[in-house]
Amino acid sequence: MISDFGLVAGAPKGHAVDRQAGSKEADVDLRGTIDVETLRGRRAVNRWERTSVGDVFERLTWSYPDKVAITGRPGAYGEERFSSLTYRQADELANQIAHALAGRGLEPGARVVLFCENSVEAYLTKIGVAKAGMVAMPVNPALATDVLEYLIGQARPEAAIVDAELWPRAEAAFAATGLPVAATITIGGGPVAGSPPFGDFIAGHATTEPEVEIHGDDIWQLLYTSGTTAMPKGAMTSHHASYFAGLNFSVTLTRGLSLETDLKLITYLPMIYHVGDQVFTLSVFLAGGSLVLGRRPVPDQVAVAIDQERPTAIWAGSPQFVAALATEAEDADRDLSSLTVLVYGWGALEPSVYELLQQKAPGLVMVGIFGQTEAIACHRFWPAKWPEVYQRTAPAVNYVGVPSPLLASDVVDETGASLRDKPHTPGEVVYRTPTVTAGYYLNEEATRAAFRDGWFHSGDSAVVDADGLRIMVDRFKDIVKSGGENVSSLRVESVLHGHPAVEKAAVIGLPHEHWGEAVTAVVVLRPGAEADEAELIAHCRARLGGYETPKAIVFADTLPETVGGKVLKYKLRDRHSDLFRGRI
Repeated sequence: MISDFGLVAGAPKGHAVDRQAGSKEADVDLRGTIDVETLRGRRAVNRWERTSVGDVFERLTWSYPDKVAITGRPGAYGEERFSSLTYRQADELANQIAHALAGRGLEPGARVVLFCENSVEAYLTKIGVAKAGMVAMPVNPALATDVLEYLIGQARPEAAIVDAELWPRAEAAFAATGLPVAATITIGGGPVAGSPPFGDFIAGHATTEPEVEIHGDDIWQLLYTSGTTAMPKGAMTSHHASYFAGLNFSVTLTRGLSLETDLKLITYLPMIYHVGDQVFTLSVFLAGGSLVLGRRPVPDQVAVAIDQERPTAIWAGSPQFVAALATEAEDADRDLSSLTVLVYGWGALEPSVYELLQQKAPGLVMVGIFGQTEAIACHRFWPAKWPEVYQRTAPAVNYVGVPSPLLASDVVDETGASLRDKPHTPGEVVYRTPTVTAGYYLNEEATRAAFRDGWFHSGDSAVVDADGLRIMVDRFKDIVKSGGENVSSLRVESVLHGHPAVEKAAVIGLPHEHWGEAVTAVVVLRPGAEADEAELIAHCRARLGGYETPKAIVFADTLPETVGGKVLKYKLRDRHSDLFRGRI
């Protein structure tokens, strides 16, 4: 029985250690010596017990050292020697990166910016940073200069790795903040002035494991949120959280395989500065599989890569991209039959696309996911598990299924009371999971606002149906309040995406003297397609309630988007704020 709690001399600051009744108090060194007395407040930091993302390749050198760990498709590596690496090679190179960073004087805890799109070198850098006990700080290269300056000024990184072709976007912010470029990945150009090519940066450094203390609760990465309403916030990601996230998804991704080590995942979606790295790269390595990494998602390139690489799984992204991929594969007669699992997100998949993919890859397991940067355990919806619901509701209703076994998730009202016993009553999605962020870096106010009542509050609105399945309604800030009714922008968008001429659609609420907010759609048409405002409004009116039907359609060439494909609706609201001025 535990009689009291207190700090034991030698225990790390802030960690309570219990004392059992009758046991003597003694100095306990939890950083290396054997301790067989302490039962609480322990820190597993020894090499034989620790959890470190930096160990992900090293662990496989003891089982499959010569198996290919990572392959870059054309454009996803700067030097040919990095195009395909075994687990042994990947581990040794990551060690060299760790030593090279330390050689610049960086110490554990130092932040390292990655201003990069997908490449083998950039991904290895993340693992090397983790090995060194440092903190990877990948940023979206599409960020505006003032936002990039803000992030650098707040987090105070000490070095950066950049892609040559992206340097023009970074140069002004780096100059303004004095952030030095440690190395350049030579994709699309030569090294930045004053910095070596990536290969030269690591040349001559030891291939052995760096000696550094790492604990699973240490932060190894800052992943920046989309920033759809304000400046991005740095979600603090621990080694423990990443391991749990990867292992959780390795179960989903190995469906249909005789052996888990047969997993070979391909993705062209961002893996350097997006939370997908947790669940679509670490999951592969924790299963002993292989990763195929493309530079950027282009449907015809992805279809060719599947045909050539023969992957078993793919993270394909949005339903719109999945549809484009399926169409490309059908038109170009690309072989997708190696696929056993396809993961999509951010919306419901059109049933006709599902059927086409079943023809191209018989037995393919398709799963829709719903999660966020701060808690990536995810809800999962399998059309094959709930076929009647899927056929009846998709794509107009975004069923996201149920939480994964690693995720506790509820839907609550504004008081924090559960709405699970009130079917179809909208509320906020809240989470508990080992994959949840440790907080927002240097932003206590936002962290306290997100973590309350024992849950992480997502800011997403959802309902629970009579069978316990969750339905994504919208982001709270994107719900349009029109004429006393709440309109789900996602529902209206799904109907617009069903029109053959619509490539992309974003629905927003704009100020209106009569309605309060008027439902407004900003639409990008498919190349060569034609449709006018009256046609699209009639299409919506036939499928939606009157209060849901857009009051206006605005045509655009592009939509402002985040890395994950989420539309920056605040920009659209600002851009078109006067559309209904003077109109009743």
